Amino acid sequence: MRRRPTLRAAYGALLVTALLVAACLLAGCGGAAPPAKAGQLTVLADTSFMADIAQNVAGDRLSVSALIPTGADPHSFEPTPQDATRVAQSRAIIINNRGLEPMVDDLISGAGRSDLLVVEAAAGLAGARQDPHLWLDPVEVVTYVDNIRRGLSAIDPAGSEVYAKNAQSYAQKLRDLDQWIAAQVQTIPAGRRLLVTNHESFGYFAKRYGFTIVGAIFESVSGQGSPSPRELAALIEQIKASRAPAVFLETGNNPDLAAQIAKETGVKVVTDLYVHSLGANANTYLDMMRWDVNLIVEALR
Repeated sequence: MRRRPTLRAAYGALLVTALLVAACLLAGCGGAAPPAKAGQLTVLADTSFMADIAQNVAGDRLSVSALIPTGADPHSFEPTPQDATRVAQSRAIIINNRGLEPMVDDLISGAGRSDLLVVEAAAGLAGARQDPHLWLDPVEVVTYVDNIRRGLSAIDPAGSEVYAKNAQSYAQKLRDLDQWIAAQVQTIPAGRRLLVTNHESFGYFAKRYGFTIVGAIFESVSGQGSPSPRELAALIEQIKASRAPAVFLETGNNPDLAAQIAKETGVKVVTDLYVHSLGANANTYLDMMRWDVNLIVEALR
């Protein structure tokens, strides 16, 4: 579905154009990006957890780096001239899906590279446009791995066998993670498998592992905007009616509204879940999921 032009989109396009001009001035580029060193391929991923997933497929054959810094919110990412340079000089960029990070989409469009391969890791998965948080279900990430394998093999056919072997190995780790999560969730009494989150991000996770989504402080998949007093009052009533034990916040989120909800309902506020980025307690995607599950299980059990 085509996005309707907005002031933000217009601003983003102007900003990206300015960044690309600045990047060219800094790098001395002409009509095409400078070639990489012999035998090297430059590959980017949109987020830190995506870079980790892709690195597991790439193995030692090539290096994947994240465009959005660790800890940054992809919904409000503001690129620098150096980011524009990195995209312009890359052979491939791996993203979750178009539309999740508007500025990344604009950087890709503005790069003017017909040979820049854009790999949508969530391609083929239903619902990615409505709610992109498919990575919170490790079974869905198996599809990410296969799409990444195909992308890396396209830019480096000689490494196809390596990528296939690595993808197979990592897919098994994802299936093992899925089984571990399911076992942990079984320790939560069925009536307490209730999720209240900062924004609507745990839908796929809840569906996979049998949680009920009671509600979210920000009723959107991006967490942008602000809830109205009526929406906040409705959420408080939903929490009271369901007897949900906790409200879960992503690391970096403002806890003020959650504290207000806790005061009204007596629920615990659990902070420092990793959803869009790796962090100090989660150096890999697998670690990120284990960290989140441990926090959820501890709060609800």
